[in-house]
Amino acid sequence: MFSFWRTFHIFAFVMDSTFVVSARKYRPATFASVVGQRHITSTLKNAIERQQLAHAYLFCGPRGVGKTTCARIFAKAINCLNPNGAEACNECESCRSFNENRSLNIHELDAASNNSVDDIRTLIEQVRIIPQVGRYSVFIIDEVHMLSAAAFNAFLKTLEEPPAHAIFILATTEKHKIIPTILSRCQIYDFNRIRVEDSVEYLKYIAQQEGVSYDDESLNLIAQKADGGMRDALSMFDKAVSFCGAHLNYHEVAQTLNVLDYDTYFSLTDMLLAGDYKGALMAFDTVLGKGFSAQTFVAGLNRHMRDLLVAKDKSTLPLIEMTGSLLARYEAQAAKWSPEFLFGGISLLTESDGRLRLSSNQRLLVELSLMKIAGLGQKKNSLSEDYPLADFTADSATPQATPSAVTTPQVQSVTPVTEPKRETPQVKATIVESKSEQPAEAEAQSPQQPTAATVRRPRKYATSLSALLGKEQEAEQETESDDSAAQSKEDPAAERKLNECRTIIFDDIRTLRPRFVAAFDNMRFGGSTIFLKAPSQALYDEIMRSKTEILMRIAEIAHINGALYFDITVDETIKSSRPIKLEDRVKFLTDKNPALGELRKALDLEVE
Repeated sequence: MFSFWRTFHIFAFVMDSTFVVSARKYRPATFASVVGQRHITSTLKNAIERQQLAHAYLFCGPRGVGKTTCARIFAKAINCLNPNGAEACNECESCRSFNENRSLNIHELDAASNNSVDDIRTLIEQVRIIPQVGRYSVFIIDEVHMLSAAAFNAFLKTLEEPPAHAIFILATTEKHKIIPTILSRCQIYDFNRIRVEDSVEYLKYIAQQEGVSYDDESLNLIAQKADGGMRDALSMFDKAVSFCGAHLNYHEVAQTLNVLDYDTYFSLTDMLLAGDYKGALMAFDTVLGKGFSAQTFVAGLNRHMRDLLVAKDKSTLPLIEMTGSLLARYEAQAAKWSPEFLFGGISLLTESDGRLRLSSNQRLLVELSLMKIAGLGQKKNSLSEDYPLADFTADSATPQATPSAVTTPQVQSVTPVTEPKRETPQVKATIVESKSEQPAEAEAQSPQQPTAATVRRPRKYATSLSALLGKEQEAEQETESDDSAAQSKEDPAAERKLNECRTIIFDDIRTLRPRFVAAFDNMRFGGSTIFLKAPSQALYDEIMRSKTEILMRIAEIAHINGALYFDITVDETIKSSRPIKLEDRVKFLTDKNPALGELRKALDLEVE
């Protein structure tokens, strides 16, 4: 007997202390309590007050933004016997039955598990029943995009012309999967992602109701992690309270949600700004040691730097989804950074993020990006000109040249003529678009006065690794080809040498680049210019991409010491000896070997 009463008291205690998750306990019951969907609630309230109710509604938007909640509030309000404007009174029989989950006027159907034609037929039978209390029978179909094509077709007629007492509210997260004939029969309401500011305000309200203390960073972190979904935010809030207790601590919340805290990014960006690449590498190692992936780290740091860039201007400050002291912290750190430095960091991190999935050594790729960004910070804090950085301004047409670039003009993989001991022939890889451009213009320019095109342009956002290691040596610069930059002299005997070696050049092209044979079949020489006719634009483009290598090879064969030019024109009347397009190649091979066509038909092969 004692055991029975003991068991009964334990059961009664458990029943009284049943925990209800915040997503259900604080689910909005009125239009005024719906979070972040003012454009929806205002429209629905006006429709109720003016008695302009449609027979079918479609609520679409991301998960956890209030679609089903608004549908229930709407159904309750239109059946209320004593409404207060557009809000339900919560006192009449219709409202009480709804609050106690015994209303016969509101029917909810989960289309994910009831998606067949038979389920829709059952629904159509229910539509005919007149409501006993209230004026409308409301049918809420959740996840309506899960209905089969046959079920949609069976539902069309009823949805278009339902009885006067029937109202349909369809809810979905994937509007694009609903057939157009359904969309055309509904009033469509698009729900927005809930802003971080709105989520934080609602979380503050719930925390006060539950007697939980908090800091702004904790609630901001939960709201950002939820990504616009209020239900997700409330689930994370419950999880954080279970771990932290009555006080939400930012670091503990970050640990619970398995996200990198803001302090990691703030301290890391300070290291990068100071040029401390060693500290940045150690911080990255600590992040990996906590179990975070390199991709998560790069994405988070890239977002942090983006927020810093946005925080530099008051007009763009609303683009940062943060509030309170955390927003002030971003403004304070953004003041230390220059926009050029942030552009460089974001560009490097974006490039790394795109290459991480294909990289076999993700750690090294991220570390290299961190060292490059630290190099940008070292340059910013140094008065030395030993380590040039790229010019980040988009409207600067001519980058600043270093002294070494001015005294030693760079030509595409070519040693200047001023070195007499060089035996390798000098070639200028230039394509002349028209005959009016004479090579003599290139000779008229002095090697000591290079134009903007001849100055080597530094790689965008590049930095010297030697600068990071403290070595006294210049950074390697990237050489960029430019057709208008010719600083070497022409070989006066170039035409004679080319004519003497015509056969050798043609045989070499046919061996190494057989696709170019059609253009080189009728090549002509005029001084240092090689005149070609390409039978198609595709072949013209391909020759242009390989022009430097070809000209170097021709100069080597003909023993030419000077510049060479290409003058290429497209003449589609020339019949190519070898097909260019894939379809032409297949036809060429099939004509040459008819058995290949029979094999294709036998195996049912397609050209890809």
